[in-house]
Amino acid sequence: MSKNYALVWDLDAIYSGGSGSETLLEALTETTKDIASFKQAVRDWEIPSGSADVSEFLLLINQNADIAKQLMNAAAFLECLSSADTRDLKAVELSGGVYQQLSELETIENEWHEKFALISDDVWASLLQENGLNEIAFVLNEARDNRKKKGTRDEETVISALNVDGYRGWSDHYDTIVATIRVPVTIDGEDKEVSAGQALNLLSHPDRAVRVAVFEAYGKAWQEKSQLFSDTLNHLAGFRLAVYRTRKWDNVLSEPLAINRLDEKTLATMWEVIEKHKATFVDFLNRKAQLFGIEKLSFHDVFAPLTLDSEPKKYTYQEGADFILTQFAKFSPKMASFAKHAFEQQWIEAEDRDNKRPGGFCTDFPLEKESRIFMTYDGAPGTVATLAHELGHAFHSHVIRDEPFENTNYAMNVAETASTFAEMIIADASVKEATTKEEKIVLLEDKIGRSIAFFMDIRARFLFETRFYEARKEGLVSADRLNTLMEEAQREAFKDALSEYHPQFWSSKLHFYIAEVPFYNFPYTFGYLFSLGIYHQALAEGSDYEDKYIALLQDTGAMTTEQLAQKHLNIDLTKPDFWESALEIAVGDVKEFLELTNDLV
Repeated sequence: MSKNYALVWDLDAIYSGGSGSETLLEALTETTKDIASFKQAVRDWEIPSGSADVSEFLLLINQNADIAKQLMNAAAFLECLSSADTRDLKAVELSGGVYQQLSELETIENEWHEKFALISDDVWASLLQENGLNEIAFVLNEARDNRKKKGTRDEETVISALNVDGYRGWSDHYDTIVATIRVPVTIDGEDKEVSAGQALNLLSHPDRAVRVAVFEAYGKAWQEKSQLFSDTLNHLAGFRLAVYRTRKWDNVLSEPLAINRLDEKTLATMWEVIEKHKATFVDFLNRKAQLFGIEKLSFHDVFAPLTLDSEPKKYTYQEGADFILTQFAKFSPKMASFAKHAFEQQWIEAEDRDNKRPGGFCTDFPLEKESRIFMTYDGAPGTVATLAHELGHAFHSHVIRDEPFENTNYAMNVAETASTFAEMIIADASVKEATTKEEKIVLLEDKIGRSIAFFMDIRARFLFETRFYEARKEGLVSADRLNTLMEEAQREAFKDALSEYHPQFWSSKLHFYIAEVPFYNFPYTFGYLFSLGIYHQALAEGSDYEDKYIALLQDTGAMTTEQLAQKHLNIDLTKPDFWESALEIAVGDVKEFLELTNDLV
């Protein structure tokens, strides 16, 4: 199976010539014309009085899809370029134009969907039955229903116009402030100032003395600019709440739940089951503190690596790829075959070099029906898991590539299902193949860290954001009050198991300032636990589960999350049974960890 896979991706297969690609520029020029044509066609489209008027409707659907594909392709390509080389300012410049076009398309779609809402229910129902529209009926119905819940055309036009200086303006302002953050640190006897991102990485330093010093300086750096951050967060949230008032939305969770096609009862049940098992994870935190030789963990200790005087295992890129392919094949030959294709066709940018953006992502090119994966591979087991995670995303896109384009837009909560599932396969295999007890403990601790992140850290973010928005309805929330809300949420989520918390976390976490999506937290926990539940079933059914799993992924963009689970898993997500079974794996990991470390404390 071993092959010398390239560490850099091939983007010329998409548009040759990088940010100077003439093919790309020609495509964007044509798209500008297509947008103008689509805009006029939407305005000319008369609200149908019967299903006989379906031909123009079908034409608009196809026009909309074609433009969206072109813009998604261009946006993905430019994101790849600017991520692989942060000096590519031309790519950044072109991205601005593409996002402007996407904004124009969204405005036209809003006008079009307003007409959906004006069609009588009987005519609408008959319209969807014509020419195979039943296949995309869910998405069309969703667009119609969502439009009905919004304001008048004039109100929505004003909201769209103000978005640039409202949501987007305050979100960009946050980035501007963060760029000025400098944190003084001492590493190996050298005093220096580092960026916020570099300081955050140091909070995972294996030397606790380094973490303690950096954590103090890190918190102070954010606190010094707390007034700027509180102004930013207050005004971003204030704009959002003003939009909600205009649309007569009382529940701050209405929008994020709708975005994730999720019922509030499902969300509540998930959190209830997690809370029921929190004691087990507190036991893990207490044991980790003992292994660190301290009474209680500080916030900066929670995700710090556990070292037991054993040399961390390293995989070359080829070894990591082979390991992934071998483990994928045990569960799904189709997944392994796809991953092999991705390696061979150079869909992955993994080289460790200067001028690359940190982090990782998977992006799709709908015109070519391909994906590209971005990351920086360093050989640690964690980056092997990250590579598997992103390949999971790509596999998800692969299995829905031939679905109607409208059905390929799946929500964030289920988007994390395939990726987390793939990552779980690798994490499990790594633990099982550990050659020493110490190695197994270290890998198991890393695996459990994901559960701590999703069950405790993300829970704290959710609690904070929920309470902040309720407080913001009454007026501006001071920086001191934000600190208090954050620490209270962390204490509750971690069951008061830590000795020290991070009250400035609200200012340091980008997710609270994302313009497009409020509550950028609970979908992660849902996706993680949902995938654990699926993984639990897969382990029970073995190789027979492959086709069921693929069928589930293919439907992720065509129904609500509850409908998806009912159809493919025969479960009711509003009931605790499924969530209990999903927790079994995570709880089992903790029990194994406690047993393995009994003689070390």
